[in-house]
Amino acid sequence: MSMPESYLEYAARRYGMDHDRYDWSDLFKRKPVAWPHGARIALSVVTHVQHFPLDMPAKPFKAPGALSMPYPDFRYYTNRDYGNRVGVFRVLKLLREKGLKTSFAVNGIIAARYPALIRAVVEDGHEIVAHGLDMGKVHHSGLGLEEEGATIAEALRLLRGASGQKVEGWLSPGRAQGFNTPELLARNGVTYSLDWANDDLPYEMRTKEGPLLAMPLAYETDDQVVANEYFQSETEWVQQVKDRFDVLYRESAEYGGRIMSLPLHSWVSGMPYRVEYLREVLDHILAHEGVWNAPAGEIAAAFRAQG
Repeated sequence: MSMPESYLEYAARRYGMDHDRYDWSDLFKRKPVAWPHGARIALSVVTHVQHFPLDMPAKPFKAPGALSMPYPDFRYYTNRDYGNRVGVFRVLKLLREKGLKTSFAVNGIIAARYPALIRAVVEDGHEIVAHGLDMGKVHHSGLGLEEEGATIAEALRLLRGASGQKVEGWLSPGRAQGFNTPELLARNGVTYSLDWANDDLPYEMRTKEGPLLAMPLAYETDDQVVANEYFQSETEWVQQVKDRFDVLYRESAEYGGRIMSLPLHSWVSGMPYRVEYLREVLDHILAHEGVWNAPAGEIAAAFRAQG
């Protein structure tokens, strides 16, 4: 049975993409990016610090890592909360040892519940990225403008107040967005988002409130995804991250600067048996010349400065 002509009869469905947020482009034909100090790779480490409420709603969907046992699910709640009590400080210690300045994507509610955690991240010189309000409040097109806007504004208010930073970066819980999310982010002073996983370099997105920079954040080599969605081992994760870096490093010699994004979760890589695998990954990356480490916001600014 052939596809009826009517299938193509709505405004967004056409040859190309089903939206006009940005233009399609070939990564290998773009103007080369030049990073500070002549670096070939910008290393962007983003550690997720998350709060999974006990009464997480099941609709319209649960964010990855959500509690899944009957209420009250203390088994998974405490496992996730380990990241906020122990794991995050283990990651911070390793980053301190390596002299790295990175980004921490933090649920806004954590600023109210665990202000000492925010202070520890800021005192070590890291950037705070807003990671929604909590992992039970996902963004989707079923939300009204006022409700979604209020959630975004509250997350930013809490994190800006607790950190003293501008907090201009955003990562949605579960990377989920609704059709209005980009406009609401830009309206609330967000200048870059880590939600879209379709590039190795930043690109400008169009919103009715002005441009919003999409920053790369690897999905397939996210520690939580590899462990809990792909059910692969820590050694497999290490090899995948090394391979990702090696390809990007090789490409940078011919095509210009690349971004090596490394998404971590405090309740995954902060575990005692996993943190040494993170050390191995960082040692491999930092052993190469021409690696510039910076928070995601600083990398975004360096990209935008090139016009």
